Amino acid sequence: MARTDRDSWDLASSVGATATMVAAARALATEETNPIINDPFAAPLVRAVGVDFFTRMVDHEITPEEMADGAGGDMARETDSMAVRTRFFDEFFLNAANAGVRQSVILAAGLDSRPYRLAWPPGSIVYEVDQPKVIEFKTATMSALGAVPTAERRTVSVDLREDWPSALRAAGFDANRPTAWSAEGLLMYLPPEAQDRLFDNITALSVPGSQLATEYHPDSGAAAAEREQAATDRWRNLGFGVNMSDLVYVGDRSPVVDYLSARGWQVTTRTRQELFAAYGREFPDYDDDALASFRNVIAVTATLR
Repeated sequence: MARTDRDSWDLASSVGATATMVAAARALATEETNPIINDPFAAPLVRAVGVDFFTRMVDHEITPEEMADGAGGDMARETDSMAVRTRFFDEFFLNAANAGVRQSVILAAGLDSRPYRLAWPPGSIVYEVDQPKVIEFKTATMSALGAVPTAERRTVSVDLREDWPSALRAAGFDANRPTAWSAEGLLMYLPPEAQDRLFDNITALSVPGSQLATEYHPDSGAAAAEREQAATDRWRNLGFGVNMSDLVYVGDRSPVVDYLSARGWQVTTRTRQELFAAYGREFPDYDDDALASFRNVIAVTATLR
């Protein structure tokens, strides 16, 4: 079903299912012989959501033959890609914390468990912002697992298309303190104008020394929808019923680097290939034109001057 301005979701539907997909990839990446990330909560969270396709994946009930072709082949690439992406954002938060930033905001937190699994310095406060159903599910499931946050975790149940800055302040956010912000795997699921508002709000809530990490696809729009449709077509054969091309907002977007730079952020970028090399991973040989656009993903870090 195509997106609307007022649509909502849980972790088994619409955009929420992509959070479960990413958690499944983190679970598989954690089990690798030489993992570059460690997320012990990913697999239990995926099982708790109960999407059969992803549960079978983390429980290794999809055969090696299936993993080598079609949807499985995509998932193998997705596992490496999500491991690299996760490592990038993990390092961003820890580097910011080690530099003295004690307030962090994870926008569209999904099923990531950073407030529980990273080694946060004493005094760290981590805000998780997401849809109410997502926050409620993760909080209850992590409690049932006996998980204890390694930082002070504060949840903000709000849609990012709404007045999330007010909700964030109501949860105790201090706009006078430097903040580490993340917008991971998020931008293409926002309308173009909402992407601009997101960065405007982050800037308005930040003081000099605040840091931001995000990523974007330079070919976002129709090409992103084509890429998501290609993945949907492959994954349908293994029982995944969400049409991911319906989840992406098309239309011209503001160039992320230029937009942030014009608002006082000092921006640095790294390509997905550079991150793969930095973390000792071989970059996939995408043989499908739709998937090949993953080569162009840009990771962004920025500091407010």
